This record gives sequence, C-alpha cells and structure tokens, in this order.
Amino acid sequence: MTDVKFIIRTADQTRKAEVEMQRSSIGADIVQAAVDNWALPSDTDYALVNVTTGRSLVPTEMLDENFVQAGDVLEVQPVLVAGHA
Repeated sequence: MTDVKFIIRTADQTRKAEVEMQRSSIGADIVQAAVDNWALPSDTDYALVNVTTGRSLVPTEMLDENFVQAGDVLEVQPVLVAGHA
C-alpha cells in the first residue's frame, strides 16, 4: 500500500509532528506511537480525530483515502470518563 503524510498533534496543541505512515496502519497504531514518542499518560484512553474533516477514526480503521488525505491534521484526544461520587 502507499504512504500518506499528515500532521499529528495533541489536543492541547503542545506537541505536533509531520509523519508519514502506510495506509495499512490503523488508528490504534497512531495513538500508540504518540503515547510512546511524547510520553503521554499510558493509563488514559485516547481518541483519534481528523480535525480537518471533523471525523473520528475507529482504532481498528485503516488510514484509507476516505479518512485521511495528505496534509490532514489528526489530533490525539484523551477520552474523559465521568465517574459518580
């Protein structure tokens, strides 16, 4: 499969990088790479959102042309879990 270049960033926009990945990569691969490379908390669940299109990527979904185009911005967002007191 071909590769695609895109921007990945954290939700607070303090970390940002241009990356190139194979289209056969899945959303979970991108999130794990961000957690590893940026030392994000590993005890937190994350969602991956294409902020260019406003679409969320399912962790098992591949980076096909329907989700990611060259130059798109993907954001790793922590999933906030509300508890009860």
